[in-house]
Amino acid sequence: MKILSYSETGLVRRNNEDAYLVLKEQGLLAVADGMGGHLAGEVASRTALNEISQAAAALDTVSSEDLEAWLLQVLERANRSVYESSNAHPEMQGMGTTLTALIIRPREALIGHVGDSRAYLWRQGSLETLTNDHSLVGELLRLGEISEEEAEKHPKRHMLTRAVGAAEEVEVDVHRLETERDDVFLLCTDGFSNMVSIGELTAELMSGGSWEAHLKNLKQLVIERGAPDNFTLLCCILE
Repeated sequence: MKILSYSETGLVRRNNEDAYLVLKEQGLLAVADGMGGHLAGEVASRTALNEISQAAAALDTVSSEDLEAWLLQVLERANRSVYESSNAHPEMQGMGTTLTALIIRPREALIGHVGDSRAYLWRQGSLETLTNDHSLVGELLRLGEISEEEAEKHPKRHMLTRAVGAAEEVEVDVHRLETERDDVFLLCTDGFSNMVSIGELTAELMSGGSWEAHLKNLKQLVIERGAPDNFTLLCCILE
């Protein structure tokens, strides 16, 4: 397994409220995009990932049958940690974060997801989106009330319907799938996915070159388009 990553502040924001986690030995990756007032977004994303990192020490002892329950429990713990911190500190009230976590095991993968960060799978020349955006625009798109083109320009495309830490309880999407040799998983925050369409991402991955070159080209594309938000991209290549 090979992992490539970057997390950039972008050209407009002063702070990077994105955070990511790579625990290669445990086969665990995660991205988070925090939101809130002054510095609260940074606190939310890092608090959530810290909970996952601490729990990951026991991941080797978790069986395949118990993996989904373990992941749900850990993400619920991360939710409580962010929520309680928000309530305890007035300057951080209302903070929250997206969270998309990936666990890689032999022949299988498990994804836990809240918010509008995304997970993609690149397999045999085809790109599949593995997560649903938990946003107002995402819901309208799934209901067929707006088109993909309208979604990209919708004024409320950043309004989330779910976030870690936004409430005492959180609903987590879990997706399990069988893996194949040469599968590539991509995790990203919306600062990336809002700038690079699925069609553009597919075209880049189909072009020649190394994965390092692909990530460099995609990073440059976001920057050329103004990089108005923090953006993070993790790439996990199964060998």
